[in-house]
Amino acid sequence: MDKQNCILLVDNGSYRAASVLSLRRIAKDLSNLSGFKVHPVSLLHSAKIDPDQLGGIPADTVEPFLKEMLDAGTSSFLVVPLFFGRSAAIYEYLPQRIEELKNEFTNLKVRISEPLVNMADSSNDDVAKILADLVRLKISEKNLKKPSVTLVDHGTPRKKVNEVRNFIAKQLESILSDEVSGVKASSMESRAGPEYDFNKPLLEDLLGSDGFCGDVVLSMLFISPGRHAGQGGDIQTICTESEKKIDGLRTYMSGLLSEHDGIVEILDARLRDGLKSLPV
Repeated sequence: MDKQNCILLVDNGSYRAASVLSLRRIAKDLSNLSGFKVHPVSLLHSAKIDPDQLGGIPADTVEPFLKEMLDAGTSSFLVVPLFFGRSAAIYEYLPQRIEELKNEFTNLKVRISEPLVNMADSSNDDVAKILADLVRLKISEKNLKKPSVTLVDHGTPRKKVNEVRNFIAKQLESILSDEVSGVKASSMESRAGPEYDFNKPLLEDLLGSDGFCGDVVLSMLFISPGRHAGQGGDIQTICTESEKKIDGLRTYMSGLLSEHDGIVEILDARLRDGLKSLPV
C-alpha cells in the first residue's frame, strides 16, 4: 500500500469538545491497528471549539487541513468517513470543495472510502452486531427482562440516509431475536412536510405507543457524544419528558458506537479498501 497517502478520519464535526476527543481517540486506535498515521479531522464546525477544552490543541477541519498539507508538499489524501451511510456531506459536498481546491492545487488527489455500512451487502452486519452488543450490555446492567428496543437516529432530509437506519434495524431485530420484545426504528426529529415522513415514527411519538410503554432500550445510531446523543442532550431530554407524561415508561440509552472496540476494525477494513480506490 502507498505510504504517501495522508489519511484523514473525518466526522461531520460538532460544537462539543467530547465529540472531537472521541474522534481523536478513534483515530489513534485506527493508527495503531492499521500501521498508518491517521489524522482526526472534522468536515465542519469543530474549529470553533475553544482549544482549552481540547488539551490546548485546536480541532482540524478538512479544507484548512488539506491546504496546510498541500502547502507542505503532500498532494495525495485518503478520507475515511466516520459516517454510517453515504451522507451528502461526504459524497457530494466534500467532492465539490475538492474540485474548488484543484483550481489552486492542480496535483491534488483525494480518495474517499466507503462508509461504515455497506447497503449493497445484506450480510454486512458488523455495525448491527456492535449495536446489539451495546443493547445487551444495557440489558445486563439494568437487569431488564425482554425490553422493547428502538434504533434511534437523528433524522435526515435524505431518504437514502434513512434507508441505512431501516437496514440496520432489520439486522438488529434478527440478531437480538427473542432476547427482546421487539425492535423498531425511530428518529429524533424530522423536517416538516409529508415528503419527510420516511423519518417516522419520531422517538417522542413511539415512546408510550403499543409495545413501548414499559422498559425501552434506545439503541443509539450515533457515533460520538454531542448535543444530540451526549449527556443532557436532545435524546435524553425527549426521554425525560416522555417518562414524566407516561406512567410506567422507563427508558435506557445504550452506549454509542465509538465506545465499542469493533468500530476500529470496521474502519481499518474501509481504510485498506479505500487505498485501492480511484481518486474523486
